[in-house]
This record gives sequence, structure tokens and C-alpha cells, in this order.
Amino acid sequence: MNDWHIDAGLLGEYERGELDPSRAMAVEAHMQACPPCRSSIRVDFTWLTGNWSVVYDHVHAPKAGPGHRLLRRLGLPEHRIRLLTATPALRWSWLAATVTVLGLAVAAAWLLRSGAGGAVLATSFLILAPVLPVVAVSGAYGPPADPMHEITGTTPSAGPALVLWRAISVIGVAMTMAATAGVLLPGPGWFAVAWLLPALLLCTGTLALATALALPVAAATLGGLWLAGVLAASRLVHGEPFLSVVFGPTAQLGYLAAAVAAAAVLILRRRRFDLGASR
Repeated sequence: MNDWHIDAGLLGEYERGELDPSRAMAVEAHMQACPPCRSSIRVDFTWLTGNWSVVYDHVHAPKAGPGHRLLRRLGLPEHRIRLLTATPALRWSWLAATVTVLGLAVAAAWLLRSGAGGAVLATSFLILAPVLPVVAVSGAYGPPADPMHEITGTTPSAGPALVLWRAISVIGVAMTMAATAGVLLPGPGWFAVAWLLPALLLCTGTLALATALALPVAAATLGGLWLAGVLAASRLVHGEPFLSVVFGPTAQLGYLAAAVAAAAVLILRRRRFDLGASR
């Protein structure tokens, strides 16, 4: 420093970041008390504003939850994670309710294992388990289930891709929980998997039907048809066991073929999702 001011050479080293930490701190301490030296530093206000914006966004960004961190580790891009974690059907209240229902069904079946009540509860599980993923799909997109619908509906990410991404996420969660419950259910081993193809059919059918109807309406329609069909079958079947008719090999092949047909319809009509609130 000359005459208590920073010379040009030292100032240049400071601007280029060539000073060691102790000398850089000494220069900064002098500039705090010396307006002429402070004014000699060239400031790129565009760069400075941009950096402060990054710092501000980082400090004020919401903390990532466990689901957010898991999806990030799986390699999903940040914009996809934001859309998926905003899904109402992935909220803790829905997850807790689903876990409670499945847990009570399994616990009751074990308690009544020795009597006819266990078989009744096991049958009820097989009938209701395929509907759970459909209920999740119905809350994955659109009013009134999604409070962010008006915002997400106007973004470039809105449309069939968003519906399918959210549907896949909630179907995966619901089917994982139901599969766990099925494994824990007492009775024949096929109880754990007999509901999977009906669930696949109901989910793909709901998405295919959503190309013509509102998503909640499509889910309610197919879910109601499934329950009505199972009820009708229980009244019509006399000679053969009810479970063999509804969940036997022939029925499973039919569910698989219908699911493939629904998937084909969904692929062909995927751009016909009407996602507006007026539908």
C-alpha cells in the first residue's frame, strides 16, 4: 500500500483471486474504511445480482422430503420430482389410510384364520385390493382432488405426460402396499398375486377411459363396474367355488387380454386427455 491506499498491482492480484486468505482479508479490511480504494474495485452488477439470486433461492428453497430424495437418487430430473411429489394421492394422509385398511384386513384374517371368517376376509381383500390403485389414480390429477391443477394445467409439463407420470407413481405405491399385505395374508399362496392382473386392468382401463371422460369419473365407473361384476358373480356361481371363477386361470387370462387392449387404446388416444376443469 502507498500512502495508505492499495496500489494497482495489489489491487489486480486481489481482483484475480491470487492473494492468500490473510492478505485478501487485509485488503478487504482496508477497503471497508477507505472509500477511494473501495470505489476503485470494478463491480459487475449483473454477475453480483445473479449470484445473490442463486444464494437466495438456495437458502429459501423448501427442504426435500424423504420421497423427494429417493426420487432424486433414482435419477429423475428435478422438474419431474416436483410434479410427482405434488400429487395429492402421495400425501401422508392417503398413505396412512391405505396402510391402516390393509393392515386391519391382514390382522383380522389372521385372528379368524381357524374359522370361516378368515376365508371371508381373504376374499374381501382380493375383491377390494384391485380398487386401491384406481382410487389413487383418481386423485392424481385434476380438480377437485388437486389444488395445484390451475397452475400445473397451464405449464408446458401439463398434458398426457403429466397424467401418466403421476398415475405410474401412485399405482406403484398402492400396488406395493397391497402386495405386501397379500404376502402377509393367511391362506393359499396365490392370494398374494391373484389381484394383480385385475388391478392392472382397472388402472390401464381407467387411463384409457380418461381419454373420453374426466379422470375421477373414469375411475369411479370402472371401480363400480368391477365391484358390481364381482357381486353379480357371487350370486350366479353355484357349482364352482367363487374364487376359482373370479380369480382362476381363465379369468386371469381374460384380465390380461383386456389390460393389453386398454393399453393399446391408451397409446392410440393418449393425446385426447381433456384436462380442463370444464369437462
